[in-house]
Amino acid sequence: MDSIGAQVFAKVLQNSVQAIEEVNLLHNSGYSRENIYVISHDQVREGRIVDVANTNEVGLKEEGLFGAIANMFRSRGDALRFKITSLGFSGAEANFYEKELDSGKVLVIARKPSF
Repeated sequence: MDSIGAQVFAKVLQNSVQAIEEVNLLHNSGYSRENIYVISHDQVREGRIVDVANTNEVGLKEEGLFGAIANMFRSRGDALRFKITSLGFSGAEANFYEKELDSGKVLVIARKPSF
């Protein structure tokens, strides 16, 4: 489920290596670090990919203060769905992507810069 031509692009990848390669492709296509996000069920894995690929994690700027605080009390799955919807996806899309993450996959999201 790739959202090509939309304001937000998402791609589900099988592993960290593929995620890093996808981030590099996006960098080479003109996306900046601030507009590329990596999401994984495993927070340590997510952090390693973000560091190696020089990309972004969904945070306070995207979630808002109340969303970020609420995520501290949500299950990881609920928090991931909230992060995905905060980047512009519908609830149904967030459910789809979160189920993919459940199976160990990695989600790379790129947003077109807003002017």
